[in-house]
Amino acid sequence: MDKSDIGNQLAQMAWRIDAKGGDGIDAILRSIRKHLGMDVAFIAEFGASDRLFRHVDARAHTPIRAGDRVSLEVGYCQRVVDGRLPQLIPDANALPAAAALPETGAIPIGSHISVPIMLHDGRLYGTFCCFSFVADPSLTDRDLRVMNAFADVLADQIERRKEFYLEGSVRYKTITAALESDQPHIIYQPIYSLSAGHAEIFEGLSRFQGPPFRGPDLWFKEGASIGLGPKLEAAAVRKALRALDVVPKTVSISVNASPELVLSGLLDPIFEAVDLSRVIVEITEHEAVADYGRLLEVLAPPRALGLRISVDDAGAGYASLRHILALEPDILKLDISLTRGIDHDVKRRALASALIAFAREIRTAITAEGIETAAELETLSALGVTHVQGFFLARPMEIEAALGALTLERTQPRTNDHKQGQPFTSRR
Repeated sequence: MDKSDIGNQLAQMAWRIDAKGGDGIDAILRSIRKHLGMDVAFIAEFGASDRLFRHVDARAHTPIRAGDRVSLEVGYCQRVVDGRLPQLIPDANALPAAAALPETGAIPIGSHISVPIMLHDGRLYGTFCCFSFVADPSLTDRDLRVMNAFADVLADQIERRKEFYLEGSVRYKTITAALESDQPHIIYQPIYSLSAGHAEIFEGLSRFQGPPFRGPDLWFKEGASIGLGPKLEAAAVRKALRALDVVPKTVSISVNASPELVLSGLLDPIFEAVDLSRVIVEITEHEAVADYGRLLEVLAPPRALGLRISVDDAGAGYASLRHILALEPDILKLDISLTRGIDHDVKRRALASALIAFAREIRTAITAEGIETAAELETLSALGVTHVQGFFLARPMEIEAALGALTLERTQPRTNDHKQGQPFTSRR
């Protein structure tokens, strides 16, 4: 490997590792140590009077551990920064200023390279150091240039991480504040049975009141980004299922749940307190499901008690079809991309007809969502859809208003207590 190119290559490696959830800095530290043939590599952050070993990588045993703190006057680092020691020391015992330090004989330190890590605003962060237990006369200025190139990469990584953690802290406070204020608020949209002519299901949809003002999808996405996704979803499910106490016994409540929430165990105490024969869980899929077997295993006990499973976005793509085949749902929901304009689009009608026939074959109810016109409703009814949902029939509304919208009326859209300007694009 050409040492002059190593900085750029290591930066790319760090970004790839970080993107996969690993620790790019540790990986690069190990690569540099091996590349230079050194025994120990570490990154130390300077404080007012001491230094903190943030990252340490070693070939074998070393007295230095990540998390250790020592005085700035102990060891080589501060002396390199202020010029009392050179950055490159091939043989520490041959340099009187280094040989006189207790650490040189105690550790021992045979060869040493240390460079400052300077942040983009000119502040000194600390040092990046490598040392060997024995002298290494083969070390040259080229090796020192490699270290300096990596120090620049490190400065970028450190600043990116600080920004990430700062943003994460703000996001964490926002999500926890919402939870502490009993958010999200739940509104309900009826799902009507065409054969019965009345609402059989109320779908609970989340709305967040107060700043930052944004759609629920962004709230749940942000919660997931900081590890609070399942907790936020569980709060929404718990609140939505409170409606079971006030709606007629003939009406079920549908709630949204990601595979992560199902696998988290947070639904268990919620489900223990309700009649699961009146609960439908719509499995949302934001990321690929890694283990359908495990998901089915967790869902099996509540399904045995009457819980029904619904899959959204049927017809939207390969992922949703795989979801359907793996989960064997009780309900399929035709994606809005199929229902919108289906009355005058032969391709949409053909695909919807195939999915409806598939649902009939596997004895699964099928709901068409996103209905906005009488023509769409009549076309879907003729195709054999069993349940319907959409603004033409009833918008999402407070539970009190939903109780007044139990009967299906096809002649005109229901407005009920819809608040102007409220976003309704999310299936949450």
